[in-house]
This record gives sequence, C-alpha cells and structure tokens, in this order.
Amino acid sequence: MTGSLLIALLLLLGFLCQWIAWRVKLPAILFLLLSGIVLGPVMRWLAPDWAFHPDAALGDLLFPFVSLGVAVILFEGSLTLRFSEIRGLGPAILNLVSLGAAIAFFGLAAAAHYIGGLGWSLALLFGALTCVTGPTVIVPMLRSVRPNARIANVLRWEGIIIDPIGALLAVLVFEAIALGHGDHGVMVFGITVLYGSVIGVAVAVVLSWLLRRHLVPEYLQNYATLAMLLLAFALSNALAEESGLLAVTVMGMVMANQRALHMEDILDFKEHLSTLLISMLFIVLAARLHWPTPQLLMTGGLILLAAMLVIRPLSVLFGTMGSNLKWKERALLAWIAPRGIVAAAVSALFALKLEEQGMKGADALVPLTFLLIIGTVVINSATARPLARWLGVAEPDPRGVLIVGASQIGTLVGESLHKQGFDVLVADDDWGGIRAARMAGLRSYYGDPVSEHADRHLDLIGIGRLLAMSTRRELNTLACVRYRPEFGKERVYFLRNVSAEQGRGKKDFSQPLQAPRLFGEDITHDEINERLDEGWVLKQTRITEEFDFQKFLGQYDDSPLPLFATTDKGRLRIGTGLDRLDPKPGWVLTSLVNPATRREPATSPGARVPAAEPETDPKLPE
Repeated sequence: MTGSLLIALLLLLGFLCQWIAWRVKLPAILFLLLSGIVLGPVMRWLAPDWAFHPDAALGDLLFPFVSLGVAVILFEGSLTLRFSEIRGLGPAILNLVSLGAAIAFFGLAAAAHYIGGLGWSLALLFGALTCVTGPTVIVPMLRSVRPNARIANVLRWEGIIIDPIGALLAVLVFEAIALGHGDHGVMVFGITVLYGSVIGVAVAVVLSWLLRRHLVPEYLQNYATLAMLLLAFALSNALAEESGLLAVTVMGMVMANQRALHMEDILDFKEHLSTLLISMLFIVLAARLHWPTPQLLMTGGLILLAAMLVIRPLSVLFGTMGSNLKWKERALLAWIAPRGIVAAAVSALFALKLEEQGMKGADALVPLTFLLIIGTVVINSATARPLARWLGVAEPDPRGVLIVGASQIGTLVGESLHKQGFDVLVADDDWGGIRAARMAGLRSYYGDPVSEHADRHLDLIGIGRLLAMSTRRELNTLACVRYRPEFGKERVYFLRNVSAEQGRGKKDFSQPLQAPRLFGEDITHDEINERLDEGWVLKQTRITEEFDFQKFLGQYDDSPLPLFATTDKGRLRIGTGLDRLDPKPGWVLTSLVNPATRREPATSPGARVPAAEPETDPKLPE
C-alpha cells in the first residue's frame, strides 16, 4: 500500500469514527481506539497479511508524527485555561482540580505500583497521565446522561481546567524521569523546566505582540501561530532535551491569559487541526498495541476497579467538602470520571521515548493507560444515565431554547421566552449582537455555534430546542444539521432569510437540509425587520374563554403575527409554516403586533362592546 493511500484511508476512517461518535453522543476517542485495535492486534491475530503495522508503514516518521501531534494537542488544550475563569468558580470545582487531583494523582500512582508492579517513577507518571478527565470525553457524556445543572457544571469545568493542568504535570514528571536521578538529575531537570518555561513565555509574548498590533494579516494568523508553535517546540528541544512539550503548554497558557487578544479564530483553527491529528494519531497508537497477557489484563482490570471504586470517590469526597452539593449529587460525581485525549496521546509518546532509553516496564505504560481509558468511557457511558435517574439527579425533559443568531428578532424572542420562565441561550460570533443579548439579561455564547469549540464549551444542559435565526442562511442551515441529532428533527426550527419564491431554484436547499419554517412559510428576516422598523412590538396575551384567539386577532387592523405560545401546563408551542398556532384558553400567546392599528372598543349606544384583552401574565406554572 502506498503512503498516500494509507494516509487517505486513515483520514477517512478517522472521519467515520468522529461521525459515529457525533451520532451516538459518545466520546470519539472510544471509536478511534477500538478502530486501531481492530486494525492492529485483532487483524494480526485473524489475518496477519491485512494487519496494519504503524512502525513498518511510517518508519522514521512515526516518532516525529506522534511528537508534533501531541505538541499541537497540548497547545490547543492549554489555550482554554483562563485564570479569570478559575477565580470565578465555586469552591467545589477549585477543590476538585487541586486537592481532588492530588488525591487522584497519588492514588493512581500507588495502584500502578502496588497492583501493576511498576517502579515508582513510572507509577508517578501513570498517575499524572490518568488523573485528568477532559472536555472531549466529558461533554458528549453529559449530553447523554443529562444530570442536573449543578452536577453538569462541576464536571464540565473540572474537565476544562484539569486538562491542561494534568498535561503540565505529566510533562514535568516525565522530564524528571527522563533526565535521571540524584543531584545532577535535579539540576538538569531545573534547567530543562527553565528553558521550556522561558521559551514558551517568550514565543507567546512575541506572537501576542504581533497579533495585538495587527502586524500579521488576519488570513495569516493561523499560519503564524502554527509556525511559532512548532518553532517553540523544536527550539526548546534543541536547547534542552525533552523541554518542547513544556514550552508549548506554557505558550498556550500565556496566550490564553493575554488581555485584548482575540483567540477565537486561532482556537477554532487549532481545534480543527487537533481533530484531524487526534483522529489519525489514536488509530495509529492503538494499532501499535499488542494483545495484553492475561496477567496484564487482570492488572489493568484491578487498577480500573481501584480508580472507579476507591480513588475517584475519595477525590470527590475531599474535593467537595464544605460545598452545598447533596450526597446524591456527590455520588454521581464520584462515578463519572472518564479519561481522554491527554492520557492516550501523551502516554504513547512518553512510552516511545522511555522504551528508547531502555527503561524497564515502559512497555506496560500504554496498555494500562488504554485499558483505563476504554474501561472508564464504556462503563460510565453505559451506567451513568440509569444511575442519575435512580438517584433522582437527572434533568427532566429539557425546556430551554438555543437561539443561533443574535439578530434583533432573535434577541427579542429570547428576552420574551426568558421572561416567561424558559432557559434561553443565544449563540453567535457577532459581538454587537451578543452584547445586546447580554444587556437584555440573556445567557450567551460568543463564537461559532457549529465549531469544535462550541462542542466543548456550549452549555446545553436543559436546552431542548433550536431556533436558527441568524441573518446568515448558511449558518442557520449548518446549525439545523448540527443540532438535529441533539434535539430531534421536530425541535429544530429555521427562520427564512429570503421568501419562499426567491428561495426556489439554485439557491434553495435540498429537502434533507430543511427544517420547519419559523412563524410561517413566507415569513422572513427582512419582513420582520420592516415590521419592527414600523413600530410593531412583541406582546404577550393570555387567551381565555371570554377572550379567545379570534377576538384577539379582531382587535387589530393589521393582522398580528403569532410567534409562539405556552400552554396551561407550561409547554412551549412554536408557530411554523406547517403548524399554525391555535392557542386555547389558559395559554399565553406571544405575537408581533402593530399597536397603532389597534381598534378602540365601540361605545356608541346599542353597540356591542368586545371583551377587553386580559392583562398579560407571563409567569408559567412550574
């Protein structure tokens, strides 16, 4: 097989694994590792001639490929660690990523030493690698488990913060091992840490200065960041062996905490690059594995049990002391701790380096790490949702609304829904619109709603519907495609940017990409904006037996535009082109009306006075 065909097939297989993970809402690392195991160990047993041998296929390129891939992954992860966000978190999260992480670190190291028979050096490295969770495994799991908001926030922020901290800890422990022992080793370790830190800070400061002063054009910023990242990695390794990974980790942390430096586009680029590298890297790494011996398999199983039944509960017990979390919430926190990308990628790289140095037991590091990753992901994915329901800490059917597009009508609709008791989240990469949404008191996400960054950081706990209301038709379509598997096709809605007549022909989207049209088949952004400019306003009206829907419509010369309604049981009903609203008594109707055309009640003798419109009460039953 030629090298180009091999790379193409690996890319295709990586895409399929990522796509399956997206469809079934499970961490992609599970399918990537399983694919590599099938291509490698399983095929070497069933059909040796068809097995994938990474060392033979990639040759001398294997080590540089793994090294550079891990460098990009660590840099991208460290870009998410903003110290300002840590300071704003509750004590439970801070304790979990400090005291809880320390308990996990030493506990897993002790398990690897006493159960796995690893020397203390390797055992400490194993503990550093596997004490972290990470957003790439936690976020997909939270979407399927759907715990209450308190549990979800703790787990999500723990994964985001501890990911780069764990990576830095693992790098420091590895450098201490690789550089030897004794007084000389301590000195060399100090020099290595110094070089890595100084180079990482220096490159970050230089790149930040160039970007902040717009000396690099926007279309070259991603290129410049990648070039400077690889320069920092290579230069640091050239000056002090094994310091490159520390340099890129420090570089990411420094850049993440620079003021007036907009990293959203760069972070999006690094996430896309990381997705590509992760997809190929983990298949290659898993294919290098050999079938574990029964003894190693039993050892890995015992370490897995110790991690899940002893070490994690102790971390949560001490990490959440003094918090207001209930014992049932702590129980679920103690059960959910899947390991992810940092553990897999960095352990494989360190094992390669330690094997080259001839360290005894290094060949067991990767199998034990991968067994812990696969075990925690599979067991947590299969049991966390039933456990959350049994404990009574699972969210009910989500009532919240995700609005993609901080347009004028999007913000008005979001504000109205929020006042009526619905959780509303507005997502857009337009800062002006997001600022208006925040001033209206709405939760917001500033960034591309369909990016990998949104996948990790967009808090969808309690969100059950999508209203795609961006002024950009392409973003609306992508959002519908992206969130349809998340919410269901009957809970994803689309506001037209052009009329149905204008949309026919080449510009119209194919039927599979279409979603129910918000507020009517021919209602568009432009038409709503024109009405708002003419003085139309959003109005909430309670429908009663005496004042039904037809009487409400009859109050205005210009027909009101019904948008949505909440039933007497607090359920949301959205008006679409296929499902016209017909509010019943007890419902609260929200519509766009022209107050200038409201008819005055007839008062002439003998004239029938229509029932007065009841006062609006937007409060909904719980």
